[in-house]
Amino acid sequence: MDITERFASVVVQPDDEIALDEAAFLIAAHDHALDIDAGMRALDALATEIGPADAATLAHELFVTRGFAGNTVDYGDPRNSYLDVVLERRLGLPITLSVLMIEVGRRLGLELRGVGMPGHFLVGTNGTYIDPFHQGARLTAHDARELYERTHPGAPFTDAYLEPVGPRAVLSRMLANLVHSFGTRTPLAAIWALKLRLSIPDLPEPEREDGEQLLTRLKAYSN
Repeated sequence: MDITERFASVVVQPDDEIALDEAAFLIAAHDHALDIDAGMRALDALATEIGPADAATLAHELFVTRGFAGNTVDYGDPRNSYLDVVLERRLGLPITLSVLMIEVGRRLGLELRGVGMPGHFLVGTNGTYIDPFHQGARLTAHDARELYERTHPGAPFTDAYLEPVGPRAVLSRMLANLVHSFGTRTPLAAIWALKLRLSIPDLPEPEREDGEQLLTRLKAYSN
């Protein structure tokens, strides 16, 4: 099974059975050579190093002690979306850093969920929110709303923005970020990311239509 087929076989599973870590590494493997099993072992090792922890302790260990951080210098760098590169460089996007925390936390028995707030992905735990991009800061719902309003002046906020999302939505958003990053730098490189995103079941129909149209245009341009 090649990596594209393997990705498709992972994301077709029921949402609560999707291996988020494996799928994230499979995305990265479409850009560069990657030993996925070694990536899994790196997450295992990180969890072992940190040891028993609650969510706040885990956030501090990852985003303060070990220095995993948001890339504020080059936010649009596609490498920010590759979990293996994030592990190596300790730089990433909010969503990739959130995946890191969720998957290390899962290995420690913590139930952490992705929170797909528009413009800034968070990790949810017991009614509070953690911002991996900003040193694992702990946020209340009010804090998260203020963060949204600062980055989306005049845009209405809805409480639904703070609802947890499953692995399939996380992976779809990771790939959407990649498509956007490539679009501003090397547009034809977005083709593989678009194809992967379109392979995800339950992609909202308007997003699927937009993706198919963009893929058609890119393919035509590449010929």
